[in-house]
Amino acid sequence: QLQLVESGGGLVQPGGSLRLSCATSGFTFHDYAIGWFRQAPGKERDGISCISKSGGSAKSADSVKGRFTISKDNAKNTVYLEMNSLKPEDTAMYYCAGGPILFGICVLSPASSYNIWGQGTQVTVSS
Repeated sequence: QLQLVESGGGLVQPGGSLRLSCATSGFTFHDYAIGWFRQAPGKERDGISCISKSGGSAKSADSVKGRFTISKDNAKNTVYLEMNSLKPEDTAMYYCAGGPILFGICVLSPASSYNIWGQGTQVTVSS
């Protein structure tokens, strides 16, 4: 069974940090690019960070560049999103997704490039 499970969300004060994890199973981890998406109430789901299947290429949206870092642990079949300097506007449900994207790249859009999705983890940034 193809599965992605996110964890690590929670309530954090502005300026704080969180590390999200995306544990994968049921598919060949190194054949898939992994993306992180987020969706706030009433807004569209946006791609914020992704890493290629090899781990050699990564991208971040301008809104999180310099604050969020994506990484992967092939031994654990897990992708991480380290989030620093969190802002109230980072509040959203965060999803990880896997896609068989070729050529050693990853993309932040369209979301349809990814065909395996987790259930999401809530991140709330508030004082």
